[in-house]
Amino acid sequence: MSIVPLHSNVAAFLNDAPKKMVINGERVNSLSGETYTSYNPSDGTVLVEIAKGGVEDVDRAVAAAQAAAGKWAAMAPVEREKIMRRFAALIEENAEELAQLESLDNGKPLSHTRAIDVRVAINQVYYHAAWPSRMVGETVPVSIPNMFVYTRREPLGVVALIIPWNYPLIHPMQKALPALATGNTVILKPASVASLTCIRFGELALEAGFPVGVFNVITGPGSVIGEAITSHPHINKVQITGSTEVGRHVIRNSAANIKRISLELGSKAPNCIFSDADLDQAIPGAFRAAFGNTGQSCVAGCRLYVESSIYDKVVAGLLDLAQKASIGHAMDLATILGPIVDRNQFDTITNYIQSGLESGAKMLCGGQRISPPIVPAGGYYLPPTIFTDVSDEARISKEEIFGPVVNVYRFDTEEELVQRANNTTYGLAAGLWTRDLARAHRVSAQIKAGVVWVNTYDMFSPNVPFGGFKQSGYGRDNSEAVLEAVTELKSIWIPIK
Repeated sequence: MSIVPLHSNVAAFLNDAPKKMVINGERVNSLSGETYTSYNPSDGTVLVEIAKGGVEDVDRAVAAAQAAAGKWAAMAPVEREKIMRRFAALIEENAEELAQLESLDNGKPLSHTRAIDVRVAINQVYYHAAWPSRMVGETVPVSIPNMFVYTRREPLGVVALIIPWNYPLIHPMQKALPALATGNTVILKPASVASLTCIRFGELALEAGFPVGVFNVITGPGSVIGEAITSHPHINKVQITGSTEVGRHVIRNSAANIKRISLELGSKAPNCIFSDADLDQAIPGAFRAAFGNTGQSCVAGCRLYVESSIYDKVVAGLLDLAQKASIGHAMDLATILGPIVDRNQFDTITNYIQSGLESGAKMLCGGQRISPPIVPAGGYYLPPTIFTDVSDEARISKEEIFGPVVNVYRFDTEEELVQRANNTTYGLAAGLWTRDLARAHRVSAQIKAGVVWVNTYDMFSPNVPFGGFKQSGYGRDNSEAVLEAVTELKSIWIPIK
């Protein structure tokens, strides 16, 4: 094991404890003075103490965001763009620090955070920074004489973002920047188990010159802060990435003031390999789709459907890759699969594995915690776990596991595949592997999911919409579609005679 040494900025950041929230343009402790401990999931060591916010801290963040909303929205578009571009440049300058913080905080391999997460975050900021000058209304040719009608987009006000622990570099920038670009003020609530990069974002936002109260970061338990945010009468919009059950709770709480909400929720993505697929691409592609970020991904291709004539070859290829996968400390550049984020998630995953065994499914590999000296002591490590002979009605076929577990199913016809792939309450993502272009178009159109990848997987761009069907939520990130989520559309009628 060869651990990458800490960047000097990372060491300084961790030594500056406890980590403070960013509220009203200042780095502040919680009003209670309480803190909680952040642990390194790779080895269980303490990273740093973090301010533990409460309801009263939510109230002061909301007050700050409310006070700043009008001034930020009234700022000239080009001035907002300048600030957001400075923010992007600062993220770019501190890319290595942010990548290391992410890997230390949630266990994602450093090779991944360097190459993907921090780069995607930077691109998100640069892309959305252009919206202030691009956001336009339209004139409407009504059939009523002597009337000039046009539309304009206006900010919602205070937008609160609650994000999960698996992508705290990407999700905040994907969601906060469109809100900021369109004149809203933001309150960012990261997951308690992975807050460090979001805290650093808050600090960089101050350095970039966001006005007081425009960009706020509040840390602490979701059970307290999330509840206060989703029911707060002066928060105009809540956007959340989380489980479907959490989404239902947010919907109920939003009734307090009929606040706008966007929800990116659970998934059980089907990934489908047809017999004519290029297996040299499809097998490693399916492996990455299932086990990328140790399966802790909202779009993980965890239901793998394989046409019967190639089923044995695909399964053999997956087993070979599973045996070769390097599992270990997130700061080791050789690591492909890092640790599970914490004990709670580890227990959730292993309970699902046990449920799969009890359902009669056949576990071909994995399923057991890996112990030292193969991996560092103190971390929760699971190898790639592959199930076959799984009933479509088994719990592990129906519920999101959020871990390194994939079920492999046989199918014989295209019609059968479409029916089974859609036999889920979710609809966030799907994948297809085939050389038949007509089939690719035909099946993609029939799969009920917000994104379908063909002969690739897990691809994103800030100018391509992303969001779910069915119980995977509603609302869209990225592209012009995101404007619907962060603005109100106003129609204006003016007599011209």
